[in-house]
Amino acid sequence: MEYNFLSATILLVLITDPIGNIPIFINALKRVPVKRRPTVIIREVAIAFGILVAFMLGGRQFLQAMHLSDLSMRIGGGIVLFLIALRMVFPHPDGALGGGPSQAEPLIVPLAIPAIAGPSAIATVMLLASQAPDKRFEWLAALTVTMLISGVVLLASDQIQNWLGERAVAALERLMGLVLIAISVDMLLEGIRIFVRQLSTGG
Repeated sequence: MEYNFLSATILLVLITDPIGNIPIFINALKRVPVKRRPTVIIREVAIAFGILVAFMLGGRQFLQAMHLSDLSMRIGGGIVLFLIALRMVFPHPDGALGGGPSQAEPLIVPLAIPAIAGPSAIATVMLLASQAPDKRFEWLAALTVTMLISGVVLLASDQIQNWLGERAVAALERLMGLVLIAISVDMLLEGIRIFVRQLSTGG
């Protein structure tokens, strides 16, 4: 599947899952003063953005240093994405990331990582950059829009959960999970097709 700005943005929004992160952020920020919460959310989104940009810009060098091929990244990313999507469709009782609320103000973990910049998001930005390095500015723009959407949704997390209700938020997360399962299967099948083609041609 060839991605462009729009399809990459949609993919990244689905993977970072701002709607699914609403209960996680509400739970993690319970002991943070209400006036302080917007600052914490903006900070965590900015940290996640910085981490994903670093992996996007340095992903190819990382793959080369680890002697990993684009094909292994495609298949590995598809597997990780599939597992994350399954967790969205069949959520854990303690939430998507497990564990209870922190006793102190969260910093980096668990909000920036892995709630926003999780393994699937990191794998996806590296995959996009390795597949089409000439479109790096396009991927960077898609990631920027994704982080803006995440920031807006998470800043309004209390209002959204009160308006939609916990059941509607959970239903939306399951719907996103189903879409991600389809995307992950497509990534896996494409990786397998390339691998079989390489075997048949002796590449």
